[in-house]
Amino acid sequence: MDEKIIILGAGLTGLSTSYHIGHDRCVLLEKKKKAYGHIQSEEIDGFTWDEGPHLSFTKYDYVKELFEKSVEGNFLEYEVKTANYYKGHWIPHPAQTNLFAVPEKLREECLADFRKQRKKDRESAPKNYDEWLKYAYGDTFAETFPSAYTEKYWTIEPEKLDTDWVGKRMYYPSVDDVENGAKGPLPEETHYIKKIRYPESGGYQSYGQIFKNGANIEYGSEVTAISFKEKKITLNDSKTLHYDTLINTLPLDYLISISDAPGEVKKAAQKLLCTSVLLVNVAADHPTARPENWFYVYDKDKFSTRINCTEKLSPNNAPDGKTGVQVEVYFSDEKPMNEPVDEIADKVVEELVEMGFVHSKEDVIYTHKKFIKWANVTFDLNRKEAHHKILSWLEKYGLKREADDLEPTTDWDAKLETVQKNNAELLLAGRFGQWKYYWTDDCVLRGKYIAESLSN
Repeated sequence: MDEKIIILGAGLTGLSTSYHIGHDRCVLLEKKKKAYGHIQSEEIDGFTWDEGPHLSFTKYDYVKELFEKSVEGNFLEYEVKTANYYKGHWIPHPAQTNLFAVPEKLREECLADFRKQRKKDRESAPKNYDEWLKYAYGDTFAETFPSAYTEKYWTIEPEKLDTDWVGKRMYYPSVDDVENGAKGPLPEETHYIKKIRYPESGGYQSYGQIFKNGANIEYGSEVTAISFKEKKITLNDSKTLHYDTLINTLPLDYLISISDAPGEVKKAAQKLLCTSVLLVNVAADHPTARPENWFYVYDKDKFSTRINCTEKLSPNNAPDGKTGVQVEVYFSDEKPMNEPVDEIADKVVEELVEMGFVHSKEDVIYTHKKFIKWANVTFDLNRKEAHHKILSWLEKYGLKREADDLEPTTDWDAKLETVQKNNAELLLAGRFGQWKYYWTDDCVLRGKYIAESLSN
């Protein structure tokens, strides 16, 4: 084993990296008894549940072709439908260009603030996400919708977030789109996701099968300690391994916490913020209540943050005539879970009845709960400095810095065009391993990039 490349974690990034390098050259150490990480799907009494609403909307043909091969061409492709819930009102997504569905008084206040804001001269770039939101949408809309959602989804106030992660994720509308969208539906939707692909059966995990086939995975292998100085890994059974090349996909903060890093580096790792998510999966004995695929809930008094109906991703994800409603509830060190999981789940069911997703409590077949410690990397204002300190220290032990390693996202068109040779002893990969805002196509392409950089 010591002669092979060791990959920590058999999630999508780890599997893609092994696939692209060659499974015969790699060994993946996986803590769980199952691969796939956050793209794993679970079947319970005829319902298929993903870990959140995973959907493929990649622009990269290379990734599309791999996913298509993985499911042998058996995927669904359809136009996406998304909606927002606000105090009993259903608003098409994005809300900023669909103000016609907002209550009249609030709509007029949003428009007045928006017009006022757009007439101002922009003196400087926004210093934080709160300033970005208010510049883009005006105070009233920003505070009522995205700011409220930020506190639920990111678990911190928008003024504590940076803006480097935003990109196309938040639609920056034209004046005409906002004005016309306040009168009625626009002729063309302005959401950045237009069309999605999803496996016909087996859940989103099916897209990962092609990468897992033939992989050398050692399940139940939890990394409990690592010495970068000695290039030594200690596992939960006290077994030790020495590596020549190590590729890490484990959360960067966790990796540093179990390592021989000095105190100041471990303190930096503690400053890396990440949310956790409680998934409340509710199976109900009636058909889908809404036509959309997923939903955002802006009400601050509700646990429910983002919702998807599993049978709207694929009809094979639920028995005929049934609905599977998945609710995401977010927590973090900044917003700890202060109530028992069962109590939160009961309140979520009440919210689903109130919003109309479930007809009544009596219609609930079962409620399944799943807590995920690492959900979304949080790009707060302190992240970049702490991130840099960690990477600079790891550079002493075989990591080669990359020009974009502190950026939340990766421009794959540019990065894959000129792959640099990298014979590093230590490489980081994936959303948590690199501490990036990565989607599944990023994870696949990171594996491709690493393989090409090692072989160049």
